[in-house]
Amino acid sequence: MTSSNRPPAALRRLVSWQAGRVATIGARLTAQQMPLEARSDYAVLASLDEYGPLSQADLGRVLGLDRNNVNGIVVRLDTGGEVTRSPDPSDRRRNVVTITRDGRSRFQELQEHAAVVQQELLASLDEVDRDTLVRLLDTVLAHHPSQPA
Repeated sequence: MTSSNRPPAALRRLVSWQAGRVATIGARLTAQQMPLEARSDYAVLASLDEYGPLSQADLGRVLGLDRNNVNGIVVRLDTGGEVTRSPDPSDRRRNVVTITRDGRSRFQELQEHAAVVQQELLASLDEVDRDTLVRLLDTVLAHHPSQPA
């Protein structure tokens, strides 16, 4: 490698390449703070905390997850007392998932771990640049609806 140890400028100009590299670094840092199951729990709990009770299908759409994956996460959270599942009054074939008090506590705990990761990942940016980056990425992602992973 060259003395600069930097990838070629042609790659560094590709947002898709940069985003992929940042995602890889973020995943590595997150893995150091939270096991894989905790990351999926965090996503579901964050959705329920922000949007209120949701069907499992809606959770899958919001998070871009396959319904079988959502079902496994919800079963685990329900077993742990962090969510409850109940039949949807308007469609008894569906379950409505609701976060519990224990789920909110778990969500707060996981949020603290996520904050540590964000701090480390974005250490080279000041607060204004961090807010700008988040806003710009949110704009790009809003243009491309979630797809099951």
